[in-house]
Amino acid sequence: MNKTIALIPGDGIGPDVVAEAVNVLNAVAKKYGHSFSYKEVTAGGCSIDKFGKPLTDEQLALVKSCDAALLGAVGGPKWDNLPSELRPEKALLGLRGGLKVYANLRPAVMFKQLSAACPLKNEVVGDGLDILIVRELTGGIYFGDRGTSEDGKTAWDTEKYTWPEVERIVRLGFESAQKRQKRLCVVDKANILNSSQLWRRVTESVKGDYPDVTLSYLYIDNASMQLVRNPKQFDVIATSNMFGDILSDEASQITGSIGMLASASLGDGTGPGLYEPIHGSAPDIAGKDLANPLATILSAAMLLRFDFKLEEEAKAIEKAVDKVLEAGWRTGDIAGDVEAVKASGKLVGTKKMGQLVVEAL
Repeated sequence: MNKTIALIPGDGIGPDVVAEAVNVLNAVAKKYGHSFSYKEVTAGGCSIDKFGKPLTDEQLALVKSCDAALLGAVGGPKWDNLPSELRPEKALLGLRGGLKVYANLRPAVMFKQLSAACPLKNEVVGDGLDILIVRELTGGIYFGDRGTSEDGKTAWDTEKYTWPEVERIVRLGFESAQKRQKRLCVVDKANILNSSQLWRRVTESVKGDYPDVTLSYLYIDNASMQLVRNPKQFDVIATSNMFGDILSDEASQITGSIGMLASASLGDGTGPGLYEPIHGSAPDIAGKDLANPLATILSAAMLLRFDFKLEEEAKAIEKAVDKVLEAGWRTGDIAGDVEAVKASGKLVGTKKMGQLVVEAL
């Protein structure tokens, strides 16, 4: 298989972690007889510095010309005081909208080797967590009409959804649940919001197509509470853009480390998907060989699974990561007792962790 991957290293630790994911992808290509080529794309704060805007049309076109896209991270305090339309995070919205990737799949998996890092009690998390959040990505309040009055004393953001936008997310939620534990929870605020009432009507209209899936609903406030009170009740959660943003970050924390979680942003399959770790750019440790590359490496596994349909290769990466963790290797963010891990000789940096995964392959 010959495929081209757009690399969007971005800012901060983005280039550090993307480099290790590329090493892993190259190892997979060599082992399984594939050929992966790469096109580097400038987006985020580095694009502001170079081009004066977070994402140019030319760089977006470059991404679109590829078969899949792997993103590191964007943003940093350097650009915090810019007007909102020039903030690095606008690159993310530009990429998602431009690639028409309307669904974000964010697995919240607690690796059993990292259970000590989970802030919840053992009797709550048991032998581990495995939750999938399906988040709508190109609609809702993040893309709705917004504005600020001339005197600056009034501002508004509009939550708006159409039936087709909701239906494609809900169906993906049902289909994902069918491949897992067959439980779907739709999270909304239907007691208050008209847009959430639409989510419920759409869900009710399609649930008959998935009779093997148990459906439930929760309001966003209750769902946020239940996620820390009893996370094992969840299998798949489907929800809106803003609610998904909140819940997926909360879910990432209860698994023990934000540095371990990958994500996939998918469209209708006619263009490249966008794959990225869910952590930030952490500029304070950029270039210091301290960042955890495993979330980006696991994002590369999702890239192989969803865009290239290489399930065996994707599982090989995931098993390699599991093997490295089982052997006790840790970056600082997942070390727990850092001094004890350091004393054991198993505390490693970005490059060594990537090398260990390559060797485990």
